[in-house]
Parts: sequence; structure tokens; C-alpha cells
Amino acid sequence: METRTLGSLWPVSALTLGGGGLGQVWGETSREEAVATVRAAADAGITLYDAAPLYGRGEAEAVFGEAFDGRAPAGTRFTTKCFLGSPPAEDVYPKMERSLLRSLETMKIEKVDLFFLHSNICPDDYTYVRDTEMQSRFATNWSLYEGEVVPAFEKLKEKGLIGDWGITGTGLPKCIMDAMRADLRPAVVQAVTNLMDSAGNMKRYEEPPEPRNIVRTAVNNGVGVLGIRAVQAGALTGALDREAAPEEKSDFKRAAPYRALAAELGEDPAVLAHRYALAMEGVDTVILGVKNRAELDSLVAGAAKGPLAPDVISQIDALRLNFQIPRMPLD
Repeated sequence: METRTLGSLWPVSALTLGGGGLGQVWGETSREEAVATVRAAADAGITLYDAAPLYGRGEAEAVFGEAFDGRAPAGTRFTTKCFLGSPPAEDVYPKMERSLLRSLETMKIEKVDLFFLHSNICPDDYTYVRDTEMQSRFATNWSLYEGEVVPAFEKLKEKGLIGDWGITGTGLPKCIMDAMRADLRPAVVQAVTNLMDSAGNMKRYEEPPEPRNIVRTAVNNGVGVLGIRAVQAGALTGALDREAAPEEKSDFKRAAPYRALAAELGEDPAVLAHRYALAMEGVDTVILGVKNRAELDSLVAGAAKGPLAPDVISQIDALRLNFQIPRMPLD
């Protein structure tokens, strides 16, 4: 499989196996099938595995732990995340360390190569338009991020529990970009990379999501880009195979012209969407949200076809499914 350098870190496979599907976020599967999928991914040349405690309440991490049993092939790298919110400042490091240690135990490894803040980052005085009453649970205030979270990450690096750290870039775009311009910046950002530029139900704020500006800012500041939501939680597949959120249902309906184009090209919409994400400038690796070997095999085969032809990219872009008015200029 093609390898690419992740920001300023190390080479990784162009495809990353995500834990969402393995943790049954994207539909039902069995532990046996999930474990077999991880082992098949390793056989296919995938070297980066992205987990989080939230994926099936630890199920995804347990799957990785069972699949490799502490003996992953040389060159294999792991990530996990901490869903922090905005706790009291004195609780930030203990909460992050506890979350990490549980993840390490479950995955049967001694350290993770990347540890992500899985909360939104927002200004201290910001109020979200959606889920306002839960804001302190899913969003981390900027002063807490800068004053406590970043030092906590650095301390975990010093202790040898993590190789480096990153952020999930689904909070306020300006805050995400400011974080990547800071002196102490994340090594990697997880950024939305799909042909609709849609974050779906992850977007709780009113402003445009600006995923391509986030990717460009990452590249300009030496931050690696791990692409997420290549099929926008199923909206860019041939059919929704589970009960989806309203935002995903709306995007699925809006993406009808894309599915028609994929049919004209003789392509599976999900495979084509992943190939589009892989072709996006600045994207180092794209996370697969697969839940079984059949889904994995189709996407690995699609990536093996090589770069998506420029004329196909132009036809997809001509659908203007990603149209939005940027809120701020590029840096």
C-alpha cells in the first residue's frame, strides 16, 4: 500500500483503519468479524490504527487489543483520544492520564503514537447553537486548552506514554486554525475530508465548517492531516444501512447527483468518495470507518487503483455539493 509522511512525523499507510466501524458506531458487526477485519487490514499494508474510548464504550480498543495481543507488526502505529470537555483546571491532567492509561491497558500496548483531544475547541465566551446545555461536556474552552490541555499533552510525552499529540478539528474553525499556528501546536489534526465539505451531526456551531481552510492551515504550519468522514457517515454511499442522524439523511438526499455520477462512471459511491478524499491536497492519510472485511476489501482495492483522474475530480466538483461561503481568509 502507498505510504505518506504524516506531517513532520513518520511514514504511514495512505489508509488508516478507524475504530468507529469496529466499535459498531456505523452499524452492527461481531467481535469475531471486527478482529478479523483488523488482521486483514494489517495484511493489506495498513499501518495506522485509530481508536477512541467512545467507539462502542471501549469496544474498538478491545478489538485492537485482541487482534494484535500486544504483538503488532513492526511499523504499526496507534492513536487514541480523550473526550475532555471543560472540567476544572486541576482535573484536566488527571482526567487525560486516566483515560489514556485505560486505553493502553485495553489495547495491550505501552504507549500510543498519537493522543488526540476529542473535544471541540471554542472561545471562552462562545455559546453553541446546538446542544447548548451540554456544551461543557463536549467543548473545551480556549484558555483551558492553552493553559492546561497543551501542558498535559507535553507532560504525557515526557513520561513516554505518548509519542505526540493532536486535535480533532471539528470545533470552531478559527480556534482549530489558531491552535495550529501556536508555538506549541498539535502534530496532527483530524480534519473533515469529503467532497461535500460536510461535518454532518458533528457540527454544533452556526458558522461554516471550513474544512479545506483547516487542511491548508495545517499544511502551512507543518501539521499532519488525518482525513475523517470521507463518506460523511454514510451520506456518500450507495445506501444508508443503519438509522442515521437527520444531518446525514439530509446530506444523503442532497448527494443524489453524486450517486448518479458514480453510476455513470461505473464506480461504487463509497469507493469513489474515499479516492476523492485521498486526492485532496494536504491529506496525508484517510480513516476508514469499515465494520467488516467486505467493506475493507472494497476500499483497499479502490485505493490500489491509484490517484483519481483530474477530470473525474472536476466532474465531482462541478456538482457544487461542497459550496459554502468562507467566514475568513486563508492564512
